[in-house]
Amino acid sequence: MKIVLAPMEGLVDPIMRDILTRLGGIDYCVTEFIRVSVRVLPPHIFRKTCPELDHGGKTAAGVPVHVQLLGSDPQMMAHNAARAARLGAPAIDLNFGCPSKGVNANRGGAILLETPNEVHDVVSAVRQAVPNDIPVTAKMRLGFKDKSLYLDNAAAIADAGAAHVTVHARTKVEGYKPPAHWEYIARIRECVKIPVIANGEIWNHDDYARCREVSGCSDVMIGRGQISQPDLSKVIKAERDGKPIEPIGWDVIVGFLLDLVAQSQHRMQPRYVHGRVKQWLHHLKRRFPEAKVLFDQVKVVNDLDLLKQMLLDEQARAEQN
Repeated sequence: MKIVLAPMEGLVDPIMRDILTRLGGIDYCVTEFIRVSVRVLPPHIFRKTCPELDHGGKTAAGVPVHVQLLGSDPQMMAHNAARAARLGAPAIDLNFGCPSKGVNANRGGAILLETPNEVHDVVSAVRQAVPNDIPVTAKMRLGFKDKSLYLDNAAAIADAGAAHVTVHARTKVEGYKPPAHWEYIARIRECVKIPVIANGEIWNHDDYARCREVSGCSDVMIGRGQISQPDLSKVIKAERDGKPIEPIGWDVIVGFLLDLVAQSQHRMQPRYVHGRVKQWLHHLKRRFPEAKVLFDQVKVVNDLDLLKQMLLDEQARAEQN
């Protein structure tokens, strides 16, 4: 059983990967996508998205970080994948799932699911360009407008030499609206000879158990659920082992918010730090009622020192309760 931290554009960045993997339970991460168009990108672009490349391709907690590429030109994708491999990427993941209108308009992400032959060509070119000891994997949705080609796309990925495929169990049009159609993942498993990882609507251990039962997959990728409950992977594995643990408390979460602020100050201009805190609090509201109260308090704050003091005060209150 493996649990993978999903790539979430603008949210699961190196800071979030560092915080979440320190909690345990995550087997590997996938970066936000690196957009490939008409050139081989310089090394600093790869290192900006994946600074872990300078540390053996792992987070500080020792969790591997796979580099994800997005694009439609097989040769450009191949050249960039080869560069990422030379820079130390432990694996290359290919994005055929991004639902962004802007990305799709430029022949990237989920739009390629309309043409399985293109999906095959991209995966095949990258597989040939990357050393054999570095896995090439792919992430797909069930389709773009509908699910009519989901088996064709899964077969294209498998036949092109991918080591495994992760399936977000919705179409592009369905976006992130529940439910996730895990039963389609089960059908994919019956038709391809490579491992399949299930993704979509896993918010707690019960969701994981249902996903495993319906899809037949023991390996899952978790995104929003992990952001909402930062120790979710650890909780799921403890339940699996018959040794349930208490989820972390709000006081610990506030400590991570302070860590987010501290690390963000080194990676971005001060005026953007507030947005990161508010963004995470928005997701935490699903699991922690205290997050909504704190979000309402900090949403109008623009002074960074005041923000940090508010978080310190909240941490002190939480520790007393």
